[in-house]
Amino acid sequence: MSITTDTRQALPVGTWQLDPVHSTIGFEVDYMGGAFRGQFGEVAAKLEADGDKPVLTGSAKVAGVDIKDENFSAHLQSPDFFDAERYPELGYESSAIERAGDQVTVRGGITIKGVERPVELTGTIAEPLTDYTGNEKLSVKLDTTVDRTEFGVNWNIPLPDGKPALADEVKLQAELYFVKEA
Repeated sequence: MSITTDTRQALPVGTWQLDPVHSTIGFEVDYMGGAFRGQFGEVAAKLEADGDKPVLTGSAKVAGVDIKDENFSAHLQSPDFFDAERYPELGYESSAIERAGDQVTVRGGITIKGVERPVELTGTIAEPLTDYTGNEKLSVKLDTTVDRTEFGVNWNIPLPDGKPALADEVKLQAELYFVKEA
């Protein structure tokens, strides 16, 4: 005799707004044998879990990209990369969210340079807690990998051995802290 237990759980009910001060949305890409990292300073997100189909939406201003080199930051704004003048914002909207214990899978579409592609984010979700001011908070950590060339982010330069300086695969990481709306 075997017993099967469904461990899927609902998300905490409510509308949850991003706390941008404590949240980070970043990226990492292999560059000349090392890793190049950055994050977006101007971000917004909302998690709505009031019915059978919870939805996570988010955006990041391209102008808010934060890296350690001002010159390269300007290059990231150019058409070689994000083309901030024509596409000032990156976006995300979920189509499905599944939770099993503290594990969460979020499927949806990410939009970069006006191109939307499906993506699956995986990570963890914590149970809500009440902070010292009485606000109910929720944390979600997600990551995924995308091919930047699928979004028209094609810049590269060959190294002397003929290999590209910049990898196509980019790891996206989000550490999101939400505050429940009253």
